[in-house]
Amino acid sequence: MNNIIIGVDLGGTKIMTGAIDAADGRVIGTPIKIATQSHLPKEQIVENIAQSIRQVMTDNGLQKQDVMGVGVGSTGPLDLDLGLVLDCPQLPTMQHFALREALQQAVDLPVALNNDANCLVLGEAVFGAARNKRVVLGFTLGTGIGCALVVDGKIWNGATGTAGEIWCSPHGTGIIEDAISGQGVAKIYKQIAHVDASSLEVYQRAQQGERHALDAWETFGQHLAVPLAWCINLIDPDVVLLGGSIATAHPFFMPAMMRGLHAHICPLPAQRTPIVMASLADNAGFVGAACLMRPSSNP
Repeated sequence: MNNIIIGVDLGGTKIMTGAIDAADGRVIGTPIKIATQSHLPKEQIVENIAQSIRQVMTDNGLQKQDVMGVGVGSTGPLDLDLGLVLDCPQLPTMQHFALREALQQAVDLPVALNNDANCLVLGEAVFGAARNKRVVLGFTLGTGIGCALVVDGKIWNGATGTAGEIWCSPHGTGIIEDAISGQGVAKIYKQIAHVDASSLEVYQRAQQGERHALDAWETFGQHLAVPLAWCINLIDPDVVLLGGSIATAHPFFMPAMMRGLHAHICPLPAQRTPIVMASLADNAGFVGAACLMRPSSNP
């Protein structure tokens, strides 16, 4: 039986491709990571993705009949119905490009496509920290903020495929992503310390006990509590998942986030709704993308 799925995590800087067992999510062999080189022509990027898929199959002795299909989690925005990459600044040569169809032709396998944040949360809902939970609300915290809802093991895409796109929602005098993102952390830190530092540097300084860095993460946690409270009150999920590179700093922002959250959500979820950290680490992107091809994950 074709019980193997290949997943592709397509970002602006890297492409990560790996195979999983569809039954238990076990990663098969060693994933392949290559540079996206987003300046290349779209046809060359597709060929590079296709070659990474072929290499994973070769490395693991897989034939086409062994593979259920390929799931792709791509940075967006995307047109999910048509399988298009739309106006994506991270993939400038792929604007309005039919990625799903092109990759399907290149590898001669079924291909499913969805937003990378949706895929990360799907993977965690099916095989990760939120496994066996019916309604999973997930946030990816990194260069920007992503949000996704998975219900009964299926991504809730919404009427236009943009469910969870909260990044542009109003917050203070700007939008949520101004504060809740890597750049947001850097901005908060500069307001407090009056010097420039990347979010990684702010994290490292917090680890060293620097007061300005600790204050910056506390402020970040206060900001993060706002969209979490809105979404929890609206959806009432079984679990809330936090993932992405910024989530690594959760020991520094979680206390302030939880205080703000419990002050503004209903009493029962305040008592019962757990906040969990993503567990699939670097594999989360391609494992979640592979989950798009599981029959139970199709809407």
